[in-house]
Amino acid sequence: MTTTWESTTTLPEESMAPMAAYDEIADWYETEFLARTPGDGHPLSLGGLLRDLLGEGDGTCLEIGCGTGVHAALVRELGWTPVGIDLSEGMLRHARGRLPVAQADAERLPLRDESVRAVIAMMVHTDMPGYPAVVREAARVLQPGGTFVHVGVHPCFCGGFADFSDPEAAVIRPGYLSSGYWTKESWTNKGVRDKVGAVHRPLPELLHTFLDAGLTLAGFAEGGAPTPIVLAVKGTKRA
Repeated sequence: MTTTWESTTTLPEESMAPMAAYDEIADWYETEFLARTPGDGHPLSLGGLLRDLLGEGDGTCLEIGCGTGVHAALVRELGWTPVGIDLSEGMLRHARGRLPVAQADAERLPLRDESVRAVIAMMVHTDMPGYPAVVREAARVLQPGGTFVHVGVHPCFCGGFADFSDPEAAVIRPGYLSSGYWTKESWTNKGVRDKVGAVHRPLPELLHTFLDAGLTLAGFAEGGAPTPIVLAVKGTKRA
């Protein structure tokens, strides 16, 4: 069975890997975690960041690690045609009513070179130990002049080393400078990290991921308080 997105983008929808970590929490994520939302489909209110950095456009916008597809409505509102890939069949079960999807490994995207005009990665880089390879794949499938938007937890202020128990005074403990470690340590049991774990990369390493993939950094934004919870980065593929 194939899912055809447009004439240049045809992906097989098939089982490609052992059960992904999110399979076990997919229903909780859809019915409980996303229910704690300010109105734009995500508890961290990411719509403004995505709107500002992606902007209006047309053609295919690929979401890497699309999860339950909660961002598809905004992508469509901006004029793009959203499509998604995710490793978790459990998450895709919820996403299929929101956008065309395929089960795929983000480090080996089943798309042709230069086949899409935009790629977004929303809150996924800490789920992907091979995120540098994922960004290289995003750059590969982007058309020249195309846009890549990364929105993720802020590496300086979010991680196993950060405690947000007091919403007015985040506590940052040692651990930020350690690179590439995975942890389930979390200040809350109502989030994602304590359930599936997360990989940490300091800010310079994360930014070099985009440069090493050949992208030109074109915009930045932060969101959250009292310290930024989310960092957004816009990159473009050189024409």
